Amino acid sequence: MRTISLKKYEDALLNLDLIKYTGYVSQVIGLTIESVGPAVKIGEICKIYTLKGAKPILAEVVGFREKKVLLMPLGEMEGIGPGSKVEALGTSLQVNVGEMLLGRILDGLGNPIDNKGPLDNGKTYPVMSSPPNPLLRTKIEEPLALGIKAIDGLLTCGNGQRIGIFSGSGIGKSTLLGMIARNTQADINVIGLIGERGREVR
Repeated sequence: MRTISLKKYEDALLNLDLIKYTGYVSQVIGLTIESVGPAVKIGEICKIYTLKGAKPILAEVVGFREKKVLLMPLGEMEGIGPGSKVEALGTSLQVNVGEMLLGRILDGLGNPIDNKGPLDNGKTYPVMSSPPNPLLRTKIEEPLALGIKAIDGLLTCGNGQRIGIFSGSGIGKSTLLGMIARNTQADINVIGLIGERGREVR
């Protein structure tokens, strides 16, 4: 007979906060949203319900001013106005991690945008976390072949090494990264396209 472990469900119930803390938007100035309440802390994520009844917008608590909560939206602000309900989620921004991310394309909040369906519920990890102790990092001792002869022969990179590529526009930085991604000995490539680089996702 197969036994089923209920430990993760027990842990989820123990950590569940059944009290919802809410407030309301008092004013919007530029990209900053001021709200009266809820009881939150810096870095906490809130849901803002639009007046049009559309999907709630996520926002991060970035500060406080005269007993007002300052929020920065993590999406479009259309539909937000004075009186919009603000609900605290009681946690910072977290993303799913695990092997289900292999071959997927995600947006900046960890949501899939490749039309391959939702991500399986895996382990979540906070976006903001403490950096590792630099004294505990392993030494760079093993070479890593990037599959580009000029680099492997003259500027050999090591496993775990951090490198930077700097040049003017149109020189070939993106082309070089594409060559590295296709030819490197690494088992998995994680490619982050920041800002305007999102246009190169294909």
